[in-house]
Amino acid sequence: MYSSVVVVYTAALCVCFTDGDDYILDDKLGLGRTFDGIGGLSGGGATSRLLVNYAEPYRSQILDYLFKPNFGASLHILKVEIGGDAQTTDGTEPSHMHYENDENYFRGYEWWLMKEAKKRNPNITLIGLPWAFPGWIGHEKSWPYDFPDVTAKYVVSWIVGAKQYHDLDIHYIGIWNEKKYDLNYIKVLRDTLDRVGFSHIAIIAADGYKPDDWQIASDMLAEPLLFDLIDVIGAHYPGTETVMDALKTGKALWASEDFSTYNDDVGGGCWARLLNQNYVNGRMTATISWNLLASYYEKLPFGRDGLMTAQEPWSGNYVVESPIWTTAHTTQFTQPGWSYLQTVGHLKSGGSYVALTDRRGNLTVVIETMTHNDSVCIRPPLPPYDVTPCNVTFYLKGSFASISQLQVWRTKFDFKTNKHVFLQKLDSVKVSDGFFTLGLDVDEVYTLSTITTAQKGTHPDPPPSAPFPKLYEDDFNVRNPSFTEAPHFADQTGVFEYFKNLTDPGPHVYTLRQVVTQRPVTWATDANQAISIIGDYSWRNMVVTSDVFIEKPDTGGVFIAARADRGGSNVQGCRGVFFWVFADGTYRVTRDLMGKSVLAEGKSGTSSSIWYTLSLAVKERNATVTLDGTRLWDGGVDWVPKYGWAAIGTASFELAQFDNFSVVAE
Repeated sequence: MYSSVVVVYTAALCVCFTDGDDYILDDKLGLGRTFDGIGGLSGGGATSRLLVNYAEPYRSQILDYLFKPNFGASLHILKVEIGGDAQTTDGTEPSHMHYENDENYFRGYEWWLMKEAKKRNPNITLIGLPWAFPGWIGHEKSWPYDFPDVTAKYVVSWIVGAKQYHDLDIHYIGIWNEKKYDLNYIKVLRDTLDRVGFSHIAIIAADGYKPDDWQIASDMLAEPLLFDLIDVIGAHYPGTETVMDALKTGKALWASEDFSTYNDDVGGGCWARLLNQNYVNGRMTATISWNLLASYYEKLPFGRDGLMTAQEPWSGNYVVESPIWTTAHTTQFTQPGWSYLQTVGHLKSGGSYVALTDRRGNLTVVIETMTHNDSVCIRPPLPPYDVTPCNVTFYLKGSFASISQLQVWRTKFDFKTNKHVFLQKLDSVKVSDGFFTLGLDVDEVYTLSTITTAQKGTHPDPPPSAPFPKLYEDDFNVRNPSFTEAPHFADQTGVFEYFKNLTDPGPHVYTLRQVVTQRPVTWATDANQAISIIGDYSWRNMVVTSDVFIEKPDTGGVFIAARADRGGSNVQGCRGVFFWVFADGTYRVTRDLMGKSVLAEGKSGTSSSIWYTLSLAVKERNATVTLDGTRLWDGGVDWVPKYGWAAIGTASFELAQFDNFSVVAE
């Protein structure tokens, strides 16, 4: 064993605790796997929904913290959902093909987000993955594989559209998020990609979640054709562990979705631990955070499970959370194409270290000492372990023996005082006689590197946080909208888009239209009704008003709602106060989106193809509903949620329009 010499550079850098532990960083015997990058996932679903509604300069500032090199998270990878018109966790994302004869490569915001990412980092890796598919893909079944040529053509058309309309090169494509894969479909997808000139686009599979996270690796070893078709094995939430069959394939292994943890400082510790130990324990060369950015209503499922938070476009407020800076400890000091050293591992006193090189003389070492309770992720369960302060000595061998100093950056989580320090630049380490020594405390992240370009970027503080406006109106009169969705509406089933109503010469030329007419091939448990929520979940008393236009004769229907209490994958069970009118001349007031718990019903005289004005006033335990200013019902609303969003929607997957929406909350 080498003798341990403690070199004190600054009080912050090196504090002596115990006898030292020695570690060798050497490339003489070869290198480890190739590093593929650190990334974020937008979608799965609608997790970036509110970002597009931010005014400048705040929207660009948020994007800088995510993607700008040598500034914030400086992400290497952006993975996006290929919208499928269905609920995929926190909302629906629109498909580029609602119907078989329909193509529109400007729907939604993922195209825009990829362009903004590429604008900041031209070398960013772009990945697409479907969660759901429009209903026509399944031919009346919630299954995309019966007609593999149709599904493959649909997915490849998205890739073609990305290039043709947005000059975006997609690098990797997935199969079907966390669902069973189909060998025949993968073969057809590969053939379709090759036939249109996309032989360079690699296939990731199977994006599985336990217990099927690594199952495809065993299948690949047993089936040579499948082995040849798959370029990257992607697993979700692997808990830093892989399996022997995955290693035997020799394929790149990725945590293609990970984190999914509340982004407080424990979440930052979780992320720091994953970024190191996914390679140390599982030899995974890329880790992708679900989600990229918590930019959806916080009371939807998995609120604030992003690298940073941007959920208030109405105020401009956003929060740069600790995961941004724990990401930077790796991303600002490495690039995809670097190689891990074979000499990586766990520290004897707890924690881990990785080392990477560009094979041109540069070296980066990332060390984390996150304790168990301060780095727990949402999944899977984390077995107990101990971390204690220690001194560590690193010996630089092979091509690194000539390095004379390393840049030092430090993050310190202090959960006793909550006075954390993120990505702090310290004095450089002088490497003497080929080694250096650090004193490590618990809950720290260190980066030591020959790279000198890193920085902790800053923008001026954003505006203070503020609740959603209590008076909100939208007449949807936007001639050339930048995005297809109206601001702040968050679709939970169905898709609501700006629409130019050429058949109405009057006041309803520009409206908001629900456009999904067939139940999609779903990923989650979508409702049978379309619904879009808006506002503040804490609202109790409010008046919701909207003009409505039923397009479906006889059986069509629409609603407005108050105190809608849930969305996301739980949307089917949404409760509140719902005021419905139907094309058959009736109305109904219910406690639930499914329309089964009826408070009142009767004749309304409504029909299709006529504009009406609906109003719903809810105050404490009473509600009043009016149609074109005429009261239809006034009564008690016991056994409904005390709080919730405002909402609009349709009785089924049907065309319908909304205009002159307003909500007044107390």
